[in-house]
Amino acid sequence: MKKEIAKIKYFLYARKSSESEDRQIASVESQINELTKIAERNGFTIIEILSESQSAKAPGRPIFNKMIERIYGGEAQGVICWKLDRLARNPIDGGNISWMLQKGIIQHIQTNEKDYYPTDNVLMMSVEFGMANQFIRDLSQNTKRGMISKLEKGWQTGIAPLGYLNDKENKIITKDPERFNLIRKMWDLMLTGNYTPPKILDIANSEWGLKTRKFKRIGGNPLSRSSIYKIFTNLFYARIVKNAGVQYRGAHDQMITLEEYDRVQMILGRKGKPRPKTHIFAFTGLMRCGECGAMITAEEKVKRQKNGNIHRYIYYHCTKRKNPNCTQKCIEEKELEKQIKAAIDTITIPPELHDFALKWLKKENKKESQTTTAVLDSQEKGYKDCLKKLAGLIDMRAGGEINEEEFQSRKIPLTAEKKHWEGIFTKTSQATDQWLNKADEVFSFARDAKLKFEKGDPMEKKEVFSRLGSNLLLRDRIITIDIENTLIPIKALAKEERRLEPLKIGKNEIEIEQIYTQSPRLLPR
Repeated sequence: MKKEIAKIKYFLYARKSSESEDRQIASVESQINELTKIAERNGFTIIEILSESQSAKAPGRPIFNKMIERIYGGEAQGVICWKLDRLARNPIDGGNISWMLQKGIIQHIQTNEKDYYPTDNVLMMSVEFGMANQFIRDLSQNTKRGMISKLEKGWQTGIAPLGYLNDKENKIITKDPERFNLIRKMWDLMLTGNYTPPKILDIANSEWGLKTRKFKRIGGNPLSRSSIYKIFTNLFYARIVKNAGVQYRGAHDQMITLEEYDRVQMILGRKGKPRPKTHIFAFTGLMRCGECGAMITAEEKVKRQKNGNIHRYIYYHCTKRKNPNCTQKCIEEKELEKQIKAAIDTITIPPELHDFALKWLKKENKKESQTTTAVLDSQEKGYKDCLKKLAGLIDMRAGGEINEEEFQSRKIPLTAEKKHWEGIFTKTSQATDQWLNKADEVFSFARDAKLKFEKGDPMEKKEVFSRLGSNLLLRDRIITIDIENTLIPIKALAKEERRLEPLKIGKNEIEIEQIYTQSPRLLPR
């Protein structure tokens, strides 16, 4: 006698998190609607619809875990979900689901696209769960990499402190015109030493009417006692961005000086509480190890002598994240700067030569402009012919010479032609001066780079170094720089300048011009 097979009962499980991993996934409501239709078409019995808004990148979802317990308890033998990654994006939950299916505890998983049964090849399910897990890992790494890059550029991640606003469009932080000056006045009162934080809080709320920012439909509220202390202990106002114990020089508008910040900490009785040292390294995030390809990082070391003198040194070295056995040794920042200065010297040109170079380029631009004018004249003729054809087509339709269908069929290609000519006009016009502006930028960089690198702060040095070239590699304590194509003729001119005296520039114009005409890569087109 055949054993009777009980009809499978199902849990319908829908999940969506607020993280970027699920931005393209259908909402929980739409998942439930579509999966309910699938169940009705197939005659499935749903004993309960379960949903939650939580990431599956780690174990611990309460509703999911409860569903698994109930399946083990025999309440249901099947699961209906939108895709397999709705059930798990981590190896623990994924492995549990796969094991339950193999053992027949789960007899059927129905998704929007596919069915899964105990008799299926387990390898395919393992691959799908593995891909879901790897997606989360890659997403995490990319997010961390993006955050570090943003921090190194001086921009804080997350919500800006009171007195500032998040510019979501440009992804930067700007002054809050309504509150910036009021927060600064709070610091001024604190710096006098005559006001306590609670007293300043009362003045800000009662006399100034200062309120917090509005979020969504929630209106601004008076400042709380905890918020006043958050303001007076936040290094962000001194233009320092702090993350995971490391501090970065901020790119936002500075409200107070670091000295003012330290004075307020003393007033607050935080004198004995050490503040983490500010790590502003000029050349991090730009170089890679020439041996293993990992990024070059930096660290500061302090040496204290017996006589009380303190010496600080900054060393750059491979992170060894790609190869822990990388043999590259560290290099001191002073030695690294010497090498960078040597590279800058190869492209540095004096102001006299810079002015002559632009004069020569403008003369070439005039020739280029004449050629461009001829091109524009030819293009304008084609454009006018197209407009004439369109006007004639309209006259024919108005005169009843052609019907609506024929009019539309002829209009479509002429309209496309008209758009084509307009696009060409725009492109040609933009290209007319683009190469000259680029050359001007390059030569200005070559003129000012040396002074800016020698006298600038760490962020200015970073800017010069990043623009100096590409493929910056550090190997055997030697930095290798591939000078960009647009800087090659500058190297030639800078080299030639050692032979041509600046005071005799006028007598050597032909010789200098030959340097340009023999450098086909000079003009960035």
